[in-house]
Amino acid sequence: MKLNVLVLGSGGRENALAWKISHSPALGNLYCLPGNPGTSEMAVNIPGKLSDFKFIADTIAEKGIDMVVVGPEEPLVKGIRDYLEGDSRLGNLMIIGPDKAGAALEGSKEFAKKFMDKYSIPTASYASFTEKEYDSAISFLRTLPPPYVLKADGLAAGKGVLIINDFDEAAASLKEMFGGKFQEAGNTVVIEQFLSGIEASAFILTDGEDYLILPEAKDYKRIGDGDTGLNTGGMGAVSPVPFFDDSFRKKVEERIIIPTVRGLKEEGFKYRGFLFIGLMNCGGDPYVIEYNVRMGDPETESVMVRIKSDLLAHLKAAACGELSSQRITVTDETALTLVAVSGGYPEAYKKGFEISLPSEKASDTVIFHSGTAFSGGKVVTSGGRVLTVTALGGGIESAREKAYKILSGISFEGISYRNDIGKDLMTFK
Repeated sequence: MKLNVLVLGSGGRENALAWKISHSPALGNLYCLPGNPGTSEMAVNIPGKLSDFKFIADTIAEKGIDMVVVGPEEPLVKGIRDYLEGDSRLGNLMIIGPDKAGAALEGSKEFAKKFMDKYSIPTASYASFTEKEYDSAISFLRTLPPPYVLKADGLAAGKGVLIINDFDEAAASLKEMFGGKFQEAGNTVVIEQFLSGIEASAFILTDGEDYLILPEAKDYKRIGDGDTGLNTGGMGAVSPVPFFDDSFRKKVEERIIIPTVRGLKEEGFKYRGFLFIGLMNCGGDPYVIEYNVRMGDPETESVMVRIKSDLLAHLKAAACGELSSQRITVTDETALTLVAVSGGYPEAYKKGFEISLPSEKASDTVIFHSGTAFSGGKVVTSGGRVLTVTALGGGIESAREKAYKILSGISFEGISYRNDIGKDLMTFK
């Protein structure tokens, strides 16, 4: 039976998921809600808001959707799985994404840290505080060496983590967070020990019992070359990661993935979907920085092009609790992703500029849309992160050369991007 699939979301992650799903021989009709100009090349876009659960349920019933793949975190944290499962019209619907209880692993950093503690998953030492506990929070801060890590407990659009070297500045920032800097997300603040090392991201697909390990990736958060400037949603990514060797991968699986999946089951979560595990490699030992209950962006744009097996078959097995029957196959080639952003991002930027795309591109490169829209029959900028370019190569150097060549052929007013994505990894053997 061919499957009709609905991908929820409008960013580069959803474009990459739709692109990969579109290659499946098991696919019937593919829809994206709301999608973007990139997803329109392989799917039917349906205008709508991700917060309108009733409209989404009505669309699923009307279009005869068999599977929903939830891209971003907010609908999951707000309980879209629970809502759809409660609709009697949608009894056989397959849903990729956890229930509201499981989504708290991303929705609350305090909850996630308690989960890690309970299941002996290595992570930085921490304590959490509310505004009424400001004095206690300051006392705890004094026990830590700089830099100081302050995390808003709730969702803050990827901007709720502050790393500060100066104690007085950290104390002032803590007061600002309690004062509404991140709205309700900062009502509780988690203060963590700083972990020194190099970051990487691990990804699994799980049915709550078994799991598939997807390709790992490393992303680049800072706006400027050399990891300088403000934090962003991500300026690029590389997969595989040279230091993520067999020894490190085994530690990640044994110390983190296995106890995490066991914890999901023991807590009684209905967790059938992706889990992103943000890691710090501290001298060869992995520590969890955070969980995300969906794929990352722009890492997805690197991960998806490396998966050779049928993603839709994997997703169906995960949704049905049959993941033990699946085997994932991955290319050994390197995927490198570059993000083109609007001038001024991650602060104020203008929208609505026409985008000029290359008329031709190589078969081993893909352009995914992140912040684009149609206007007057043309594709224009509509967000801070506008496009991602992903290239496959025999190594980082080859993939870099291909990706930057394609990116050089893209133009819109104010286009900006980093010139050093992957360079730091070229020294690893």
